[in-house]
Amino acid sequence: MCESLVVCEVDADLVEKLKKFRFRKENNNAAIVMKIDKKRQLVILEEEYEDLSPDELKDELPERQPRFVVYSYKYEHSDGRISYPLCFIFSSPVGCHMEQQIMYAGSKNKLVHTVGLTKVFEIRNTEDLTEEWLKSKLGFFS
Repeated sequence: MCESLVVCEVDADLVEKLKKFRFRKENNNAAIVMKIDKKRQLVILEEEYEDLSPDELKDELPERQPRFVVYSYKYEHSDGRISYPLCFIFSSPVGCHMEQQIMYAGSKNKLVHTVGLTKVFEIRNTEDLTEEWLKSKLGFFS
């Protein structure tokens, strides 16, 4: 039952932005950070970032509030190939309000499905978002 729970819809402009982001041609790291507008029960754009490392991204996320992030990461494979996987990162820090956690958790699957992402990761502490953590997660897809 939890899989089909949808608490919030996704803003139509955000859906378009995410679709364009998916096919971006730049070869740097970039992120779209999203939050939930509680009053409208809508996932909306919070901020866009260009050319930032996972460690810099970590510094942009609130420590006590959940966020959704779509992150385009320049990933160098062990054989030297370079790819730009799109990662969906659900930041759900320990200590945030239960109501927020439920809204975000209930909206995550809808957002992932809407954007069509397969590399879905969750962090419970923003400090965990490091380059090493991301590389270890992406290593399973290599």
